[in-house]
Amino acid sequence: MLIGHYFVKLTAKGRLAIPARFRPEIGNKAVVARFYEKCLVLVGLPRWTELMTKLTTKGELITQPTRDVERFILGSAFEIDLDSQGRFVVPQVLRDYASISDEIVFLGLGDRVEIWNKRDWEKRETNIEDIAKASISDGKEA
Repeated sequence: MLIGHYFVKLTAKGRLAIPARFRPEIGNKAVVARFYEKCLVLVGLPRWTELMTKLTTKGELITQPTRDVERFILGSAFEIDLDSQGRFVVPQVLRDYASISDEIVFLGLGDRVEIWNKRDWEKRETNIEDIAKASISDGKEA
């Protein structure tokens, strides 16, 4: 299971090293793509199809919202190979989208990893406890 958060730095060549604890689950081949709230998503290749099914909930008829999710995520996806040190080059278009430039946060969310610009993650994290409480209790303190 992919859990926890780790801080890494983008190299001068645009590479990120996947945290060692995530590597067994991710494997040597993965997919990286745009994701919500200006972060990237990283998923091992075997789990990619599962994640897309979960996000799009495809039926016989693909609806407009489903097509938009597919365009947003699948249209920006890159299949990547990890080197012997667990590194991969982050495509420039994805670096631009998520403001990936120096300090990065890898955030394990069970079946996927989100990749955040550290500054953006810290801003989001300051409000996350309140957001979580509101989401769980529907705005009412338990």
